[in-house]
Amino acid sequence: MRRWIRIWGPPAGLMLAIFVSSSVPNLDTAPMGVSDKSLHFAAYGVLAGLLLRALSGAAWRGVTLGAAIGAWTLAVIYGATDELHQAFVPGRTAALDDWLADAVGAAAGVAVGVAASIGRRRRGSREV
Repeated sequence: MRRWIRIWGPPAGLMLAIFVSSSVPNLDTAPMGVSDKSLHFAAYGVLAGLLLRALSGAAWRGVTLGAAIGAWTLAVIYGATDELHQAFVPGRTAALDDWLADAVGAAAGVAVGVAASIGRRRRGSREV
């Protein structure tokens, strides 16, 4: 059970944080003047990286094409459900451009994870 929490806890925690922040009604602007799309890109890049880690069993050798596609797919699906959720929050809307920023961020997160796994495997590192 501890291993499962160590591996799946971080992506589940981030998904919860995304859900909670998406539940804030009438959110007009992002904090500190950061672009809304930049926040989507970053959040889903990190989420996809955490999902890749979880799907690979927290082992560099587990980072496969299937794990990468799975991580991206899960992040993109979660992004779509998050946008749908926002349609029911007062003052919020579901936005295709936000979901596209999620998808591009998730692709970047997976790409970074795959690149890191290639480098780490070459150096003999085992755990993500």
